[in-house]
Amino acid sequence: MSEESLQELVEIAKTARLHSIAPFSNFLVGAAVRTEAGKIYTGCNVESASYGLTVCGERVAIWKALSEGERDFAELAIVADTESLTPPCGTCRQIIWEFAKHAKIILGNLKGETQECSIKELLPLAFDARFLSGAQKD
Repeated sequence: MSEESLQELVEIAKTARLHSIAPFSNFLVGAAVRTEAGKIYTGCNVESASYGLTVCGERVAIWKALSEGERDFAELAIVADTESLTPPCGTCRQIIWEFAKHAKIILGNLKGETQECSIKELLPLAFDARFLSGAQKD
């Protein structure tokens, strides 16, 4: 994808961030995942008073796409209002590995700073179905 196209995805993630429900942390995160066919799905973090039920924006975006039948992802943009760029949490890294492992990941902040990386860089020794007894090999 072109630099312009990647920046557009970051802007969409910034907008998705505004829908976050984060009354406890006040840490708003937006995400946007683009399929290989060019369709974009967004997500934001949603916090619950039962903290363990809180969900991150990256997972919301990926799950929305998966629930609509999407399986092939090209890029995933993640935006937070932080000084340094914020990578996905461990749980999100696992979900990205399992469902969007070939997607280019773009980390962004509200200052316009971005960094591209891959899930293999963020999760070098990933666990997946290859380790499950009798599971289909990748």
